[in-house]
Amino acid sequence: MNISQQVAFVTGANRGFGRHLALELLSRGAKVYAGARNPKSIDIPGAIPVKLDITNPQEVAAAAMAAKDVTLLINNAGSATGATLLDGDLDQIQLEINTHFFGTLSMIRNFAPILINNGGGSILNILSALSWFSIGGSEGAYSAAKAAAWAMTNELRLNLYPQNVRVAGLHVGFMDTDMTSGVEAPKSNPADIAKIAIDGIESDSFEILADEPSRQLQRALAGGVAAIYPQLK
Repeated sequence: MNISQQVAFVTGANRGFGRHLALELLSRGAKVYAGARNPKSIDIPGAIPVKLDITNPQEVAAAAMAAKDVTLLINNAGSATGATLLDGDLDQIQLEINTHFFGTLSMIRNFAPILINNGGGSILNILSALSWFSIGGSEGAYSAAKAAAWAMTNELRLNLYPQNVRVAGLHVGFMDTDMTSGVEAPKSNPADIAKIAIDGIESDSFEILADEPSRQLQRALAGGVAAIYPQLK
């Protein structure tokens, strides 16, 4: 895929990692639609703001109607409520699932026909190292929702590949964004991760491991529970 020839739609593009993705795409010559709940919050020169809450079916459908030339969809919009599964607020847990799973699925269901009609293209789902690993604390709902999004990515990859649409997943640990401001852990520069992500799309990768924590976790998966959670005896 030659990024300079693509028309991209980035969800959650007004801040954080989504903003860096939009900037990276624009720097490579792509046309970029930037989705956000408040389009006035998008201050990216050259990007086309689109009002979008991915959990709102009407807004998703309207975004698809407004961007019928898209060839690259990047599902970045997310939430991080900090809800735990055992005793967290059920509404917050539901929000995590609605955003990361149903919201992303809604975007793909609306935009996949557009990509197919345009001769094919790519979809990138922003996943997480936490789709493979649970901390056992305040990220319980987030991890569960990202794990569901990973399973969805695998399923839709098989469904859409015969129609010339590649579905990729980006796995990455903590990035230095507003969403992780309260996290005490090493964090990647989101601008660097955006470059890695777009490089992966340009090279037609199905799975993009953006940092060493994600690579280590992928290797550990083969060892099962004992390798991933050595504290369990």
